[in-house]
Amino acid sequence: MNFYLGLDMGTTAVKAAVFDGSGTMAGVGLTEYALETPAPGIVELDPEVYWNAAKSAIGKAMRNAGVPAGKIRSVGITGQAETLIMIDADGRPLRKAVVWLDNRAGEEAKELESRFGRETLFRMSGQTEMLPCWPAAKILWYRKHQPQLFAGTAKYLMVEDFICFRLTGKFSACTGLMASSLYFDIRQRKYDRKMLEVLSVSEDQLPPLREPGEFAGTAEELLPGCPVTICPIDHVCGNLGSGCTGEGMISETTGCTLAVCAAFPQLVYDTGRRFGTYLGSAPGSSVLLPWAPTAGMLLKHFRDEFAGGMDFRALDAAAAKVPPGSGGLILLPHCAGAVSPDCNPHARGVAWGITLAHGRKHFARAIMESVAYLLRDNIEALRTMGCPVREIRSLGGASKSLLWLQIKADVLNLPVSVTACEEATALGAAIFGAVACGDCSVAAAVKNMVKVAFRVEPGGNAGSYQKAFEKYRQLNQILLPTFGEKND
Repeated sequence: MNFYLGLDMGTTAVKAAVFDGSGTMAGVGLTEYALETPAPGIVELDPEVYWNAAKSAIGKAMRNAGVPAGKIRSVGITGQAETLIMIDADGRPLRKAVVWLDNRAGEEAKELESRFGRETLFRMSGQTEMLPCWPAAKILWYRKHQPQLFAGTAKYLMVEDFICFRLTGKFSACTGLMASSLYFDIRQRKYDRKMLEVLSVSEDQLPPLREPGEFAGTAEELLPGCPVTICPIDHVCGNLGSGCTGEGMISETTGCTLAVCAAFPQLVYDTGRRFGTYLGSAPGSSVLLPWAPTAGMLLKHFRDEFAGGMDFRALDAAAAKVPPGSGGLILLPHCAGAVSPDCNPHARGVAWGITLAHGRKHFARAIMESVAYLLRDNIEALRTMGCPVREIRSLGGASKSLLWLQIKADVLNLPVSVTACEEATALGAAIFGAVACGDCSVAAAVKNMVKVAFRVEPGGNAGSYQKAFEKYRQLNQILLPTFGEKND
């Protein structure tokens, strides 16, 4: 039997999972790490921590699977975008990685937007605005503030690129990872020369580009001789690993944040600039990625600060006793700003309609409902772009809550499915590896390796939730514009 390994390089942890040809997860390994935040807006991590965590997670997955190294047909690597790693001519990191959450390059982002124009940058990158977290802004910051380090940099890499290099000794970058670098043209699928000229960076200082699912080389460590496959960003891999290959299927992940992935067979822009565009898993395809900074994080915060020692299971049971609509309590979940479909970084959370009859159980359910309302708001916006949404594949920690799944199905008035594999992102990366090996096509891999565990159908509460959603949307329209510097 053949086995395939998927490696997911996350923001605070690495997951490795071993799958057989039927998609059964034989073993999984997790290694966590803590980000360094030495000052406001500064988020860093030693690149060696990524590498050591990857080795640790792979080792755990292999031991748990009980599979010898020689049985692994390929390793597929996916993960976060935008984290920048600078290395010298010998391949050694010159400093700590600048994590995607880092916002030191605010002035540089403004400078680049002013120089190119927002519309030009949007068409080139698919990103709705120029942000300090994009690698182009970070590189410009280092050119200005640490010129010696800038001059000594031989290569600029993302985390996936770095792990691929450490595994194979060769440089490669996946086009499906590069849209938000802001020095990659998604129309031409190549580095943007004008941006590189402004940054004073040559193409030789960037890894050669490859398409999703192409081999980058063979592993020299851990799994000697095993082919290594580069993959798109984690959300695209999760979309594939959850089986969203048919028309009208999208994936949503409710973890700390809310992320939606909607695939299109061609390059698509959201001219309303609500959603960013990334390249998809199939040739010529693209995805739109609506997201929100807070989702499951809200329930965690409520548990830690206001639930009096209740755990998630207890909160779930308490919320289940509350009728749909939470007794008129409606929350706006924008506790860390709003991104899509309405963008206002200054937005904050709101609790509306509180009475003396409301208790913890009402707030717990209202949090779940607010995330479902936000999800529907984004789906309604996707529909205006011609995206036919007929079924949702639900990923992330919230997919373990039957109550939350039912709330989403009722609010959306759509079936919500959960796949048998909890590690859909790693499975997506493993599928890319299986296809790259020539063992199967994408369609065959999804058919054989992705299985639906259960499906939640809309219930009798869909009608009452329609009214609650309309109230949520009305509150959003009224209150979102009140947040901001002019209104502080």
